[in-house]
Amino acid sequence: MKVGKVGIILKRDSPEPLRIGREMVQWFAARGVEAVLDRIEADHDLLIVLGGDGTLLHVAAEACDFGIPVLGVNLGGLGFLTEVAAEDRQAVLEKILTEELPIEERMMLRVRLCRQGMEQPWLNALNDVVISKGTVDRMAELGAWVDDEYLATYRADGLIIASSTGSTAYNLSAGGPIVHPRLNAIVVTPICPFMLESRPVLLAGSSLVRVRIATRRSGERIADKLQVIADGNRFGELQAGDILEVAAAEKSLRLISSPWKGYFEILRGKLNWGGGR
Repeated sequence: MKVGKVGIILKRDSPEPLRIGREMVQWFAARGVEAVLDRIEADHDLLIVLGGDGTLLHVAAEACDFGIPVLGVNLGGLGFLTEVAAEDRQAVLEKILTEELPIEERMMLRVRLCRQGMEQPWLNALNDVVISKGTVDRMAELGAWVDDEYLATYRADGLIIASSTGSTAYNLSAGGPIVHPRLNAIVVTPICPFMLESRPVLLAGSSLVRVRIATRRSGERIADKLQVIADGNRFGELQAGDILEVAAAEKSLRLISSPWKGYFEILRGKLNWGGGR
């Protein structure tokens, strides 16, 4: 991998990423590589994220648009996406400059609202799109379609539409399955469903998921405005009559994997699974 220019993205409001970032700028300069802090430019050969998964999610869509490989260095919490430990960062950087490291193509999602027949622009997300009633003291009732086939009507606190990468985020907390990130798939998981029979559904990555607020039943208190959140950021508001569409994005995120740890080793460590053989 030829590296001539690097962007280093820092976790906000924390002195440690800034210290390490400045150290990295000097380290790259000594090797004839230009590195800049908190900038993403189309001619970057590599993007390094110093922080946690939230920091990486913040820049995933832009990195995906430019096709820049991303290396996540975990200075945060759980860190499913930021695989490289802080103490291993220098050894990994040496490997990047001297040899090829595995780059995984992670499927991104794209989401848009359709209101009164007008289609709003697509927005890309790496982990998930969440439809939530928030603090409203009413149940959400959501009809869902896969391509042109009716799937179900969910009576719940909301609905999660996750990528394989995002299956270990909110989807996992809500009882959804863990999906290997190399599998191009979309998971639909209800949040605290009223009917216990409601179960997560695993769909092909080529699917188009459409969701709308179901027609209100007589006398029932059903939320008619719901929050839509993409990768933890407020995307918009789903209102009665709107249609929310979620599908695979045209481009994938290029994510550099840890050269020493496999996916299942990371999974066992993060979820405290037994490590014996």
